[in-house]
Amino acid sequence: MKIAIAADHAGFEEKEKVKKTLDEIGVEYTDMGTNSPDSVDYPDYARKVGEAVAAGEFDKGILVCGSGTGMAIAANKYSGVRAAPCHDDLTAEMSRRHNDLNVLCLSADLLGEKLIHRMVEIWLTTPFDGGRHARRIEKITQQEKNQASGS
Repeated sequence: MKIAIAADHAGFEEKEKVKKTLDEIGVEYTDMGTNSPDSVDYPDYARKVGEAVAAGEFDKGILVCGSGTGMAIAANKYSGVRAAPCHDDLTAEMSRRHNDLNVLCLSADLLGEKLIHRMVEIWLTTPFDGGRHARRIEKITQQEKNQASGS
């Protein structure tokens, strides 16, 4: 599994901690920035991860900003990306089981280090349930195709 990871300035410190979590569990990742706590615009970093996941260059992505919301909005602009902010163990698990979430968005301001560590582990190890949920994901994919073709 290959993970693309990025953050804005608000999420920089937590992104560095997430990288340690990924190292501990042996997951390959590429850090797409930012590389300091200096102010940057979150859509630029969501674009890097969103494009990379949409292109199939990475299996999944992790984005960190102040709330997790801005990154999710920006990442979801890329076809095939299913990004959402998760805020506890249950949302991390269910985002994989039912929604096949491929970009996890985390809040640096609202979540503690231990919770983020646990959520990342849960999110990376929880499989997609498929079944009726696959049908729903296919409907989302079809909506993306219809929008792209102007239908």
